[in-house]
Amino acid sequence: MSCYHKILVAIDGSPDAEAALGHAVELARDQNALITLLTVAPPVATPVGAATSAPPDMVDIHAKLLREATDSLPADVGVRSRLERGNAAETILKIAVEDDDDLIVMGSHGHSRVHRALLGSVSERVLKASTIPVLLMRHEAPAPALDEAI
Repeated sequence: MSCYHKILVAIDGSPDAEAALGHAVELARDQNALITLLTVAPPVATPVGAATSAPPDMVDIHAKLLREATDSLPADVGVRSRLERGNAAETILKIAVEDDDDLIVMGSHGHSRVHRALLGSVSERVLKASTIPVLLMRHEAPAPALDEAI
């Protein structure tokens, strides 16, 4: 009997998110579960002053990331993908509830390290607020050389 039927995987292109996706694929195979790949682009920023131009819209980068992740999945894993805009943590939690997911899988650290230092990490906020299980993954860092470890 399967424990997980629907697994939400939040991706941002970071090494930890890639590790999360790999683990989610193994879980989905084992549990015969559907994976929903989710990436959240930030809202469109508006220029601060009249003489300034708007910051670049990141939606194209997120769309490419989503396509590449979807294409990388094996054919025997059911997948659907979603590109959303908004606050990443809030959006992940909202989608998990809307889709009635059984598990959220995501990297423990994303790309936005400065943002995390100022506002707290997305994974930490999802972990604290989620009503369903959350699995945080880290990529395997290369082991230090013996002479560096001493």
